Amino acid sequence: MRRRIEYHDLLQALTRMTGAEKHAPSATSTLDTLHVLYDRVLDVAPARCDDPGRDRFVLSKGHGPMAYYAVLAARGFFPPGVLDGFGGFDSPLGHHPDRSRVPGVEVSSGSLGHGLPIAVGIALALRAQRRERPDVAPGNSSPGDTTLERRSPRVVVMLGDAELEEGSNHEAIAFAARTRLDTLTAIVIDNDSASLGWPGGIARRFEGEGWLARTVDGRDHDALERALIAPSEGPLAVVAKVEPKHG
Repeated sequence: MRRRIEYHDLLQALTRMTGAEKHAPSATSTLDTLHVLYDRVLDVAPARCDDPGRDRFVLSKGHGPMAYYAVLAARGFFPPGVLDGFGGFDSPLGHHPDRSRVPGVEVSSGSLGHGLPIAVGIALALRAQRRERPDVAPGNSSPGDTTLERRSPRVVVMLGDAELEEGSNHEAIAFAARTRLDTLTAIVIDNDSASLGWPGGIARRFEGEGWLARTVDGRDHDALERALIAPSEGPLAVVAKVEPKHG
């Protein structure tokens, strides 16, 4: 059984990263959802970074990675002291996460519009490889925590609402629905920063293509957990509404 991630510890961890960060609001808007993912939902562990049966997480909002780093440190992927050098010349913690330098990072990201297409590709590859693994209770990663049911690894991608205006995301949304990628979850952090927006809201954009969409309070941890773990027969979109923080 892994140790729980305490939310107040994450808030303290953020204060350790004092390097120049122009996207701090983008980072803090993701903290609650990242906490729920790594504390309650994703089956990942520092000792299993190369395990084919692990869940995959893609931070498409890679231009604001401070909360991501805080969660990875709390989860044990690297020592918390590494946070102190954030943004420094010799630090592995750059202003965009680098999978070759930061343990636990699946995809180097930060260029808007790339995360969802990459997550679609990962989900397709896992399906082609027929990767299955023993189903485990959220929060457990012990090989002994198994049942008779098996499932494919889950692929979760976190995007920003403004990022959805990139055309590559429109193609990925349509493709994922047509191929019924039921292991794929897109989390959209909606902090009201999109320039154009969508008639009827973000959830309707996904539903119109055939996704199951759920809109929740992005600061309500229990609501986020329920939205993320409830069954879905196709790709799932969870829209996490947070207080508007532009930038």
